[in-house]
Amino acid sequence: MEWVEVIIPVGAADVDDIAALVAAEVPSASAGTEQRGDEVVFWVQADQVASALVETRDAVERWCAGGADLDPAKVRTAAAMPEAEWRDAWKRYFKVARITRQFVVVPSWELHSHRPHDVVIDLDPGMAFGTGTHASTRLVLEEIQDLADRDVAPARVLDVGCGSGILSIAAVKRWPNATCVAVDNDPIAVDATADNAATNRVADRIAASVTPAGLLGEEFPLVLANIQAHVLRELKTALVARLAPGGTLILSGLLTPQAQPLADEFAGAGLRIVRVRASTDDPAWSSVTLVR
Repeated sequence: MEWVEVIIPVGAADVDDIAALVAAEVPSASAGTEQRGDEVVFWVQADQVASALVETRDAVERWCAGGADLDPAKVRTAAAMPEAEWRDAWKRYFKVARITRQFVVVPSWELHSHRPHDVVIDLDPGMAFGTGTHASTRLVLEEIQDLADRDVAPARVLDVGCGSGILSIAAVKRWPNATCVAVDNDPIAVDATADNAATNRVADRIAASVTPAGLLGEEFPLVLANIQAHVLRELKTALVARLAPGGTLILSGLLTPQAQPLADEFAGAGLRIVRVRASTDDPAWSSVTLVR
């Protein structure tokens, strides 16, 4: 595939905050961003450039109205390196990562000598979001670890916005008797989840598809959703409907100022807030845990 960079010039002092905003509020950038000096960069397929530019410039205009020192006219595009070269370059930065006491994410091109009781997730995310290194993904893995440490053992898990499949794989590997339904509106993500499930020898326990969560008829004791705040808000009715009585819903992909208001909205739909927690690695991001 041919890829194009979308580049947003940012003042060096604000690059972290703007990168977080881009990932959270520009749908085309949901797979992740790169901070390159005083620029924030993300990638889109060549046939999606026009819509990505409109989304990005509209977002920059909103942020400018809120006081950000940006210029929509300076948002630009550039030809990206071929995908094979990009993937090879990216591999230099994605290394073995211990996320929790047990969860260890191991890229397919790395070796790892695991400890007793480690839950190893062998991962090649490709173009799908979710390596475990982003704070939003780490937050969900930490919440899964907390549930497991409290002897909670859901038999069925729903992963909405599954991306690379990292959360689905973590859940079924930590709970060997569990099975998971993984859904995403991006076929690339569904394929990545299926491929990574096979690599981790759990393909028979993870059903990945593009089926919208609202069309599922089942209730699940554990529902995971690591998506942007506006998408979680749109999915609120479906997510609440999919949660079984006594079940746990973990929401992430939230900038910290968004977390409590969103938690309150879900509480208004009949759930109870367990906690709203900022990442210790990157306090700009938070997760919300609720129960029915």
